[in-house]
Amino acid sequence: MKTQVFVDGQEGTTGLQIFERLAAREDVELIQIDPALRKDAAARAACLNAADIAFLCLPDGAAKESAALVTNPRTCIIDASTAHRIADGWTYGVPELGAAYREAIRASKRIANPGCHATAFALAVRPLVQRGLLPADFPVSCFSLTGYSGGGKKMIADYEQNPPATLRSPRPYALALMHKHLPEMRVHTGLARAPIFNPIVAAFYQGLAVTVPLPLHALPAGPSAEALHHALVETYAHERFVRVLPFGDEGVLDGGFFDVQANNGTNRCDLAVFGHAEQAVVMARLDNLGKGASGAAIQCMNLHLGLDEGLGLVA
Repeated sequence: MKTQVFVDGQEGTTGLQIFERLAAREDVELIQIDPALRKDAAARAACLNAADIAFLCLPDGAAKESAALVTNPRTCIIDASTAHRIADGWTYGVPELGAAYREAIRASKRIANPGCHATAFALAVRPLVQRGLLPADFPVSCFSLTGYSGGGKKMIADYEQNPPATLRSPRPYALALMHKHLPEMRVHTGLARAPIFNPIVAAFYQGLAVTVPLPLHALPAGPSAEALHHALVETYAHERFVRVLPFGDEGVLDGGFFDVQANNGTNRCDLAVFGHAEQAVVMARLDNLGKGASGAAIQCMNLHLGLDEGLGLVA
């Protein structure tokens, strides 16, 4: 019997990617709503409650409204908005953060799909906090270089339809330091305070890399860059979608440069550590539309249904 799936908000970037990926699977039957009734609560409720899996690819307010429409106890909601990522009763959808996360995804009927920046940051930082290499109260900062597809339809149009010259160069944003991913970046790493986070959008479609600079001499444990790398290698040794790049190997670079787009089209996150005796940077790159959005959502669906976690995904 095929899994019944409804994508509420399939017209958006993430929703469309989920819909197209699942349309190619023989084990899934997609429930479709009459386009004229997309905003009709009764019609949406009927689709949501007929689904085994309901993906919410909506703004936060609309996602909360859709979640409230679900009364069928068998329906599992996977919410791609930021509305429920640290909410009680919701499971955070990054299984690589530990066995408890993976088991909760299997059991939960309410799964919050993570943010793209937050996924990269958490995978890079959480193991260092857990192992005592990075104190929970350390003043962490980071920046993220990302493609413009993460900004949704309007930003995509801005970059692709007669863009002005100002869009040719990278553009830092969220300069009030209140980016919507910050709460999950704190909670799911174990940090006592949110990091200072500077995202930067650039003139390429997809791909993302988060960089976390660490002054090793200021860390109480006094770890070496190699020790940070070893912690990541041990943590993710058995994870198919997280790859820790070799330390000190120029072969992981492209002519000395770190390729932000190297994981495009995959569900993989690469982690890398660069540095010397006193300073290090920990970097994480992923496809903001893959492991940072639709790929992560499908991975959670697979886990929840007891399927191969990587079904339909590229490692």
